[in-house]
Amino acid sequence: MSKPLIGVVLGAVLGVIDGLTAWFTPAVRDQLGGIVIGSTLKGIIAGVAIGFFAKKFHSLPIGILFGVLVGAFLAYLVAFMQGGYYFEIILPGTLVGLIVGFATQKYGRTPAAANS
Repeated sequence: MSKPLIGVVLGAVLGVIDGLTAWFTPAVRDQLGGIVIGSTLKGIIAGVAIGFFAKKFHSLPIGILFGVLVGAFLAYLVAFMQGGYYFEIILPGTLVGLIVGFATQKYGRTPAAANS
């Protein structure tokens, strides 16, 4: 599987799990459906960015760092728009970025160069 495709698929799956962690915050349980959809989209966006980065740069530590930064940044934007719950939003979002950054570098395949 290509690095961007792994990023998108894994980002979407982990985004759903990220969104479901909102259940542990009782004040937002009634908004769980919207949170899961938003977190899934955030995971897909992070997966695309991390996947294309992994396609260009072939370094596990740099890929993980980039994943952490992308995940934390996107989660920060969501937390800023919500006006609160920074820890509850940024921690799982950063973990999504870390896992996707690792997986795209470790398991993603770079297409073979075409022979002319």
